[in-house]
Amino acid sequence: MGHLDHAAYGRLTPALSHAMASVGAALGLRCTVRALATTGAARRNRLLTAASAIGTGTWTMHFVAMLGFHVTGTEIRHDVPLMTLLGLVAAVVVVGAGVFAVGYGQGRGSALAVGGLTTGLGVAGMHHLGMAALRLHGSVSHDAAAVALSVAVAIAAATAALWAALHTRTPAAVAVASLAMGTAVSSMHYTGMAAVAVRVVPSDRALPGATAMRFVFPLAVGLGSYLFLTAAFVALSPTAAGPAGAPSGPAATPAAAAR
Repeated sequence: MGHLDHAAYGRLTPALSHAMASVGAALGLRCTVRALATTGAARRNRLLTAASAIGTGTWTMHFVAMLGFHVTGTEIRHDVPLMTLLGLVAAVVVVGAGVFAVGYGQGRGSALAVGGLTTGLGVAGMHHLGMAALRLHGSVSHDAAAVALSVAVAIAAATAALWAALHTRTPAAVAVASLAMGTAVSSMHYTGMAAVAVRVVPSDRALPGATAMRFVFPLAVGLGSYLFLTAAFVALSPTAAGPAGAPSGPAATPAAAAR
């Protein structure tokens, strides 16, 4: 069995991965909160932004954390198509299904249950697709109980975050919920990594795929920059509130019409 090190660079990769997850959650929750105050194309577009933010933040979190993953006795490569095309797209699509369930659900309780389950499975599925993209000299196995726990953590985190989107309106409350979701998503990752065992088979054969530093790091930086820039754009964009802070939408329409 190879010795696994999940934080080869110390606290750097866990801290950065938590930051990526929190920023993605913050942007996604903020867009969801604003989407619920709108209708039509505005709601759809904000929910799409929310899905891309949470999915991208989760993907970036996973692979920033994977920069610190090392196994003694073997090099590590990543399957690029599986890691990018399938992992990232699957995360955004499945998370989007959950976010849209909350955004357009008729009953809040059932919509929250479906949205939390779908979003959580999307987050957990992306993690395990990323693990399937690993290429090393040997074989990787997983402890079923730890995997199940990581999936449960992901579903609980997603449900709590979407509940916050439904019940919080202030930026401070969203920030607290985002940090909580970032912590939960990071915990899901490291819980899932605790399930991993590697049996190393020494070999001189060249491994297919790309190293983390040559591919994952530049892409993670690019997606991380997307998150920060989009977060700044959303923060500076006008809200759905009126001049006095009153919410817009059907409840505000009669007052506006009276004016």
